[in-house]
Amino acid sequence: MELFRTKSVEQALAETATGDRKLVRNLGAWDLAVMGVAVAVGAGIFSIGAQAAAFHAGPAAILSFLIAGIICGAAVMCYAEFASMIPAAGSAYTFTYTTVGELVAWVIGWDLILEMLMAGSVVSKYWSVYLNDFLRLMGFNSSTEIHLGWFTFDWAPIIVVAFFTVLLVLGTKIGARVDGAFTILKIGIVVFVVIVGFFYIKMSNYTPFVPPSEPASKVLGPASGGAMTQPLLQWVTGQQPTVYGVSGIISGAALVFFSFLGFDVVATASEEAKNPKRNVPLGIGIGMLMVIVMYMLVAIVTTGMVSYKDLAKAKDPSLATGFELAGATWAAKIISFAIVIGLTTVVMVLLLGLTRVVFAMSRDGLLPRGLSKVGKRGTPAKLQIAVGVLVAIVSSCFNVSILADMVNIGTLSAFTLVAISIPIMRKKRPDLPRSFKIPGNPWVPILIAVANLWLMLNLTVLTWIRFVVWLLIGFCIYFGYSYRHSLLGTGELDADVEAVREEKED
Repeated sequence: MELFRTKSVEQALAETATGDRKLVRNLGAWDLAVMGVAVAVGAGIFSIGAQAAAFHAGPAAILSFLIAGIICGAAVMCYAEFASMIPAAGSAYTFTYTTVGELVAWVIGWDLILEMLMAGSVVSKYWSVYLNDFLRLMGFNSSTEIHLGWFTFDWAPIIVVAFFTVLLVLGTKIGARVDGAFTILKIGIVVFVVIVGFFYIKMSNYTPFVPPSEPASKVLGPASGGAMTQPLLQWVTGQQPTVYGVSGIISGAALVFFSFLGFDVVATASEEAKNPKRNVPLGIGIGMLMVIVMYMLVAIVTTGMVSYKDLAKAKDPSLATGFELAGATWAAKIISFAIVIGLTTVVMVLLLGLTRVVFAMSRDGLLPRGLSKVGKRGTPAKLQIAVGVLVAIVSSCFNVSILADMVNIGTLSAFTLVAISIPIMRKKRPDLPRSFKIPGNPWVPILIAVANLWLMLNLTVLTWIRFVVWLLIGFCIYFGYSYRHSLLGTGELDADVEAVREEKED
């Protein structure tokens, strides 16, 4: 069995230009940058920084954000190099298919489906939670949940998922414009909150900047949870669960990495970019820089407004908690509104990314081919609707918050393999034009891969167990269906290459 058979770059590009499975190129660099900011700046910017400070790193959570931002930024630059060579849907799945082979590509695609399905469902559910909080703060005592005996149904996620599913069916450009308007409003609110927060900063709250290490049970109490909630690296090495100190900065970085997720979605949309060799690297770079700056500023404000010890005493610490403890309870309404707006844009980009990954895998035959049919508007309308229905059902009917860490491990595994693929492709196809190159090959990509693996090892044991189960399900599907239906080796992809060559000659 040729488990590591690879698809040529020419075959990957030919798929984007032939038949009824090609997407319309209508996105510019700014559209892609806004898309990255839209998916990365959500509720996390107002909550994860406070949680990292309270339960992991103290004021040094600022460093946790910096470490996570640098690692994520370096990883997405690997994506940018690939996207400049292979501007095709599928992101990491397509990139690894052309370098390390079909089996690894399947694993990455399966991981990306996990990442975006869970992220889309979790974010849609939290959109409902924060919408209810905002309505309560504004004096409306109502709930979007309907209780039917033991079963609870929440109709709010259906509204936001349905709205953006319709926009994406009508066209990616239309969705990007609406998303851009929401994102600009969101950035304005973040800037306002940060500026106001600076007036409440007390320098004494930054001391000690790196608190001494303490047993996790002392800070978290019963929530420390034992071995299952311990970082895998600590469990393997037999260390006692601890918080703060240097290890707290690293575990904090693994936590806040969730805040930077989504830039792989930008690469997924590269098949719909105008002049992708220029616009994809530029869009990713601009968007990543904006996100890192915003998260660093929020972390500085959060840890400066209130002591990390006071944050640790709160049930669910957030930036709003900081304002409340500082005596500015009015800010809770603004932050609640900002979260609702922020999560709205995240939902759209995740729906887009999930659809494009499934679309790419279907186009290759690894999933049923009917899923990759494009409609009159140049979008995979039927697939987009199916994805929207699935996300709406999961987010409305299930408690998905416990699977949030699955988003992190799915993305980190993809980042690791894409980084490793850079030196492989440089050696395999040095002839390919690259409008963007990540410097320091091969050592920088290898260091990026090691850094991502390091963050993975700082996720919990329970997260790793769930991840292994998901992979086993994926292998069953691959060997039971995908391997036998793959177009690679049937000659159909070669026919696409020939069709493109003849079209150029004419």
